[in-house]
Parts: sequence; structure tokens; C-alpha cells
Amino acid sequence: RQALEEMRALYERNQADVSEAKSGRTDLIFLIRFRHCCLLRNQRCILAYLYDRLLRIRALRWEYGSVLPNTIQFHMSAEEVEWFNRYKKSLATYMRSVGGEEGLDLTQDIKPPKSLYIEVRCLRDYGEFEIDDGTTVLLKKNSQHFLPRWKCEQLIRQGVLEHILS
Repeated sequence: RQALEEMRALYERNQADVSEAKSGRTDLIFLIRFRHCCLLRNQRCILAYLYDRLLRIRALRWEYGSVLPNTIQFHMSAEEVEWFNRYKKSLATYMRSVGGEEGLDLTQDIKPPKSLYIEVRCLRDYGEFEIDDGTTVLLKKNSQHFLPRWKCEQLIRQGVLEHILS
């Protein structure tokens, strides 16, 4: 906001000086060019800042999944939340189009797993959790389970489960 206010002030001063320069004051041309360079620099800085924010928001989709925690969403503007939702929908559409009937979840194994099953501890009560073979596991606080990695990675990211390293 400060940069935008500074840009607005520089622009207004330039507009006033341009009208004077048109009337014959050529000594103002260098000042007008200098202010214009300042405007372009501030514009580049703001665009770099906004691009960095978009990259971070995109990384949040891969890290937290399709639902952001409220603590993170609180620090985002309405436009950033809207961009996140559009990116989420676009990514979901692409993942459904790849990999047959069920699609392919690209967010599952960001790093290749060392084993297919991992030991996890439940950090809070979650309820019943169904595995692909039809088995249901009751996830209660402080209970430990040996589950397929790909089924519980999302719950680990959401803070429901904790990976127990042996």
C-alpha cells in the first residue's frame, strides 16, 4: 500500500510537471524521466512480490491439499483465496483427465516412498477410516496403526496422523 501511495504521488507530480514542460520549461524533463524510472522500479517490485505470493499459494495446494487451514486462509486476500480455488479446480480437472476412470492424484507421492506401509499415531479423534481392501480402522487419539502410505499422507498433512519413525 505504501508503494502504491508513493507511485500515485509520483504520477501526480509527473503529470503536473509534464503540463509545465509542454509550455516550455525543458529543465523539468530530467526530473520527469527520473520519476518515471522510479515508477517503473516500484511496479517491478510490486509485480515480483505478487508473483512470489502466487507461487507460495500454489505450493500450499500441494502441501496442505484442497482445504487450507483457517490460520493460513486468514492471511490471504479475497483475490488470493479466489485464485487458490481456481487453481485447485484446474488441478483437480487435470488429475481426473489423467490416469483412467479414477484419475491420478499427483499430490500423493511428492517424494518417492521407501516403503508402501508406514506406522502412524493418531493425534486427534477422526472416526472410521476405510482402506481400499474394505477394511475400516477406527482412528482415535493416541492409537497407532500400520497403514498404506498413500492412504494416510493427506491425513498426515492435515495434522490428524503423525508418522512414527522407527
